[in-house]
Amino acid sequence: MTGTTNNPGHIIIVDDDAGIRNALDSLLRAEGFSVSAFSDPLQFLKTGVPQGPCCLLLDVKLGTVNGLDIQDEINNAQLGIPVIMMTGHGTMPMAVRGMKAGAIDFLAKPFSDEILLHAITEGLNLWQHNKMQEQVACEAKRNFSSLSVREREVMGLAIAGLLNKQIADHLGLSIVSIKIHRASVMKKMKTRSFADLVRLGELLGIRDPSIKRYKA
Repeated sequence: MTGTTNNPGHIIIVDDDAGIRNALDSLLRAEGFSVSAFSDPLQFLKTGVPQGPCCLLLDVKLGTVNGLDIQDEINNAQLGIPVIMMTGHGTMPMAVRGMKAGAIDFLAKPFSDEILLHAITEGLNLWQHNKMQEQVACEAKRNFSSLSVREREVMGLAIAGLLNKQIADHLGLSIVSIKIHRASVMKKMKTRSFADLVRLGELLGIRDPSIKRYKA
């Protein structure tokens, strides 16, 4: 993602080395990005993140502050910003910890412009994906709230893998009633296929793993 796009995104730099901050700032602005740069990670945490597409370049060693600890703070605060870690003296344990905490890349200094821009592209793509998932989840919650109690029961049993007859037996209803409820669930949840319904059920966390189609 380069300056050829209309709104490439906002990149936040957190690095206590003024030379590196300025170099990254100049490069990214030349590529068309909006940029915010901080030497103090705590100041960044106080400032927060922009509403639009964004990505964070976070140095591992920030004076007496460990960038990996800042990453933990970002996760705890649920800031929802993709993180690219940068380090001039990284070790494998540091990289493993950073990646486990959700960092999308771990760049060893010095790195090329191409590698950096590729990582930023991945970060902004991840931001877009996460926002789309949030929107899907919000709509799914609204739609699920419109279901009747019986429809929620039917949906839960259906996405658990039970057949119509099994659902009917479980709820003490006729198969015809189950078919009607399932059709209503599909309509209210705005799903075009049963696979979509299962996916939304997983997203909402309403699938009961203890319910099996076939009893052991």
